[in-house]
Amino acid sequence: METILGLDYPTLWYLVVGLLFSGYAILEGFDYGAGAWHLFFKKDLSRRIAINAIGPLWDANQVWLIIGGGALFAGFPVMYATMLSAMYIPFMLFLMLLVLRSAAIKFRSAEEMKWWRRTWDIVYFVSNTLIAFLLGVVLGNLLQGFEIGENFGYQGGIFFSFLSPYALMVGLTTLFIFMTQGAIFLLLKTEGRLHARLTFLLKKGMIFFILSFAFTSFYTLIYISGVTDKFKENPVFFILPALAFLAVANVPRLVSKKKYEYALVFSSLTMAFLLMLVAFQMYPVLLPSTIDPKYSVTIYNAASSQKSLGIMLTIVLIGAPLLAMYFLFLYRTFNGKVKLDDTSY
Repeated sequence: METILGLDYPTLWYLVVGLLFSGYAILEGFDYGAGAWHLFFKKDLSRRIAINAIGPLWDANQVWLIIGGGALFAGFPVMYATMLSAMYIPFMLFLMLLVLRSAAIKFRSAEEMKWWRRTWDIVYFVSNTLIAFLLGVVLGNLLQGFEIGENFGYQGGIFFSFLSPYALMVGLTTLFIFMTQGAIFLLLKTEGRLHARLTFLLKKGMIFFILSFAFTSFYTLIYISGVTDKFKENPVFFILPALAFLAVANVPRLVSKKKYEYALVFSSLTMAFLLMLVAFQMYPVLLPSTIDPKYSVTIYNAASSQKSLGIMLTIVLIGAPLLAMYFLFLYRTFNGKVKLDDTSY
């Protein structure tokens, strides 16, 4: 099996896919989080400012989802097929909500009628909230495992089987961390009364996140089997949960000092470290089987051919710097407080 820097191609592609979905969670996380606060803003002007804060960024941030989904399909087609079979309902809901969210952003300010704007406000709030929640539900199911049998066939239920208590807990934790991220981002983009309102809301959001994070973490350690095995085998990697804890603790400290840029960095690092924990704990398994571990989908039995992975890794080496430069340019261009004009949503 071919290697680069001592890592085989499936492992490298595992890292690439993980990086892409981490980028999606961090960048789209504050988009969804900002939308999940939408109905907490009472004035039409405040809601317009909040939407325009993410206006130049939200569709660009979805590039990470498209590339991540494509990379998953190209690198691990077996996992892609099995996971879609197991998570068919949440993924269909997810796509429907993405469409509704986009429509709400585009159509909300197209008419002046109050009922029109109120309707799209509700659609926007519900779609952002449920998208964030569903992403956490999918992650919770990944950690729990699926009823996968021979030939990677999914043998579990389709309707509501994905809504286990643990998946619901991870879903709520994901929603609250996105809302924390979104409130911090909006504080960087707003001023005046809306800024003051967001300061109050962020404190409430952080409390809910810290409580849900602590409860979910304890539940994971007690009831999810094998979650600490890798760390016992490689104690050096205990640095990951330590860094995640420090990142979580730093967010309220920085917010209290009104250092919102640094708070946004540490809330992003929190998500990054938590996803790294998941990736390390699961490796090399992609989809654990609750029927028998031998039926689990791994990076080796789910990967494309060595030649295909090698070609795609070359494309990544070329495309990654271009993608990084594009997003650097985008965020630098639209830096600063939101100012509404005739072209605003």
